[in-house]
Amino acid sequence: MGNALLHSIHVHPVKAFRGLAPREAVVEPWGLSGDRRWVLIDDGGKVVTQRQQPRLALAAAELLPGGGVRLSAPGKTPLTVPVPRPVGTVPVEIFRDKVEGVLAEDETAHAWCSDYLGAEVRLVHMDDPATRRPVDPEYARPGETVSFADGYPLLLTTTASLDALNSLIAQGNHGAEGPLPMNRFRPNVVVSGTTAWAEDDWSALRIGEVTFRVAKVCGRCVVTTTDQGTAVRGKEPLHTLGRHRRLDGKLAFGQNLVPVSPGTIRVGDAVTVLE
Repeated sequence: MGNALLHSIHVHPVKAFRGLAPREAVVEPWGLSGDRRWVLIDDGGKVVTQRQQPRLALAAAELLPGGGVRLSAPGKTPLTVPVPRPVGTVPVEIFRDKVEGVLAEDETAHAWCSDYLGAEVRLVHMDDPATRRPVDPEYARPGETVSFADGYPLLLTTTASLDALNSLIAQGNHGAEGPLPMNRFRPNVVVSGTTAWAEDDWSALRIGEVTFRVAKVCGRCVVTTTDQGTAVRGKEPLHTLGRHRRLDGKLAFGQNLVPVSPGTIRVGDAVTVLE
């Protein structure tokens, strides 16, 4: 494990939109700086993701200084959306969590997103990630919080496990769908130089100067079957994960992390398993 390295970093400024791949990122207690601080909600306040709208895979959000975003999507003129003033909040339902967020101030932002999806949605910003949303208490320590990510501050995957999964896909009924790229799994940090599935046994690690604890294995959903370049859905990897990777009753790929110490991580940083 001595040669494990941080292979890539991925930040998703708007949940469910295409991610960015910076060379370095600041690790905040609730996740990578700028990651999933924006989200779309429907008219009932529920979060809208690629689960309901696969076309979100084709939309992109560039992170701007100060936390604003520049949205782009096929057939749409790019739109810059500044961080809204905290003039009041709206309820956001993200899975089982009820969270408060701040609506984008300019109605143009809501109209832009709604027009692209052909459905009424609103764009919401998480103004204060230090207080808005606790991590699942079953797997968290007191005071730990998270952005609009599915449930935990960071998601880690490894290149070796993807290679192993792709080998299994190639042997199965839907082998023509593979090999799958890592963006199907929408991780924050990708580690190289490990053995396949080594991350199953990790409980703490250090990336460069930053220490993390492993909260739990990541159970995968239908989003992983969505081609991030075309928005077309298939059967993989869920078909193969269902046959080979059931852990804790979930179709498992990757590990959820919680930062223990702040700092900056950089592509090429050494990755050390602490326990």
